[in-house]
Amino acid sequence: MSPYQPLPGAFEILLVEDDENDIRITERALARSAMSARIEVVRDGQAALDYLQHKPPYERQRRPNLVLLDISLPKVNGMDVLREVKADPTLRSIPVLMLTTSSRAEDVATAYAHGANGYVCKPIHFARFVEVIADLSVYWGKVALLPT
Repeated sequence: MSPYQPLPGAFEILLVEDDENDIRITERALARSAMSARIEVVRDGQAALDYLQHKPPYERQRRPNLVLLDISLPKVNGMDVLREVKADPTLRSIPVLMLTTSSRAEDVATAYAHGANGYVCKPIHFARFVEVIADLSVYWGKVALLPT
């Protein structure tokens, strides 16, 4: 049994992003979407692993329903975070969506090979970014059945 217990009805998102502008844009886009979610932000790959594995200072954090993961991160890159999450039997059921600026075919293939549940290239224009986040919100927050 996982140590995480999501609150009934609460949708938990872990955003793993080091760029402050991308954090603000993603938070604003999620706020404008139809999904009511609690968003936690960590700014490097090691912090993401510590958060998910309940290591200090994240011992009391709830299990996220969805991880939005950038590739280019300090300390541990996003592909290595993805690889570790999907190799861990207690974490692998958490959907991980790569949300990154890279549209390189090699990155897309590698992410899916390591178990990514989706790969989205961040749109350049804010209005389009809001649309993409809204679409993701509907799918992950209202359509998809997720493990508890």
